[in-house]
Amino acid sequence: MKAKSIRGQTPGEIKQALDKSMQDGFKPSLAIVFMSVKQDRKAISSLFSQHNIAISGATSNGEFIDGDLGKESIAALLLDMNPAHFEILFSEFGQRSPREVSKELAKTAMDHFNEPAFLVTGCHMETDAEQMLYGFADIAGQKVSVYGGMAGDDFQFEDQYVFTNEHETNRGVVVIALDENKIKIKGRATCGWKAVGTEKIVTKSEGNRVFTIDGEPALDITARFGGLTDIAEDNAQLAMEIATNFPLQLQRDKGDPVMRPGLLVNWDDHSYYCSGTVPQGSKVRFSLPPDFDVIEKVISASEELKASEMPEADAVILYSCAGRLLSLGPLMSKEIEGVKEIWNVPLVGMFSNGELGRATGGELEMHNLTTCCVAIKEE
Repeated sequence: MKAKSIRGQTPGEIKQALDKSMQDGFKPSLAIVFMSVKQDRKAISSLFSQHNIAISGATSNGEFIDGDLGKESIAALLLDMNPAHFEILFSEFGQRSPREVSKELAKTAMDHFNEPAFLVTGCHMETDAEQMLYGFADIAGQKVSVYGGMAGDDFQFEDQYVFTNEHETNRGVVVIALDENKIKIKGRATCGWKAVGTEKIVTKSEGNRVFTIDGEPALDITARFGGLTDIAEDNAQLAMEIATNFPLQLQRDKGDPVMRPGLLVNWDDHSYYCSGTVPQGSKVRFSLPPDFDVIEKVISASEELKASEMPEADAVILYSCAGRLLSLGPLMSKEIEGVKEIWNVPLVGMFSNGELGRATGGELEMHNLTTCCVAIKEE
């Protein structure tokens, strides 16, 4: 399989880049597209449809190819994958739970492939993405390969979108179902945020909404731990500061802890919604703001992935948390370049509202402040 990555600031620039990419006879069948919510999604869908290129698209908090970080731009990974080896699936949640929807999509994939793998992009801030992951495992088995991320909207935290050639939604999911007998796919989710302080108990929660920790409202104990003083509903930066600098680390009996930052505050009771499930009675620790060794941890984990599971790849997709960009700024380009150099193949990525995959030694989980590196190769 041949792959090429392109990026532009307008649909017109993407058209030029696409045309240039095909001058040597390259005929992509699939495009993985990440773009600013401010860009014209219909124009991009129309462009790729004119060339019979299937799209899996999502809005993001920033998009990039190789080490080239974009802002309010459009990035795409073009693949000439055999159309018999993949299927684009799309669904809106409506009144159904994310788990019900993903089970339905997994059943559809099983009709096409004996051993499907999934690249998944969901959207909407209240989506319990971990439950969405479990739906794929319910149907395709606990060892199923599922990787991906949650769409962004340039840090507005209002409406995020996923889309295909013909459909889009701000509350649903787009999936690339792959025939894992033909497409090898391996991934690794790596964080690097350091835990601090003693373990605390989540004393009341429902799904991904945390009400109290050690009997204290979740917002209040987080603010006290972080020394935050401007705890008011009109402080537009509060949720972002909590999410990026003082996230919860959910302790696991098996595998690395997973990040559970507070993303959406309920001011009535000072609870907050996290990106994934936080079971009542579970143990959590707070985190310190990151230092620069988190970049080296991601690069090291990707090197280990290549050495142990994926010696060669045709392309790489990165789902990197928007909080990493806010915390590390321009240094994020070093992380992206470092991963690019490992396989030295075309790379595309986005800064997401959540990352989907397996941490080292862990199960399928929803992550935050994490980079999920996914390498693919057509056999």
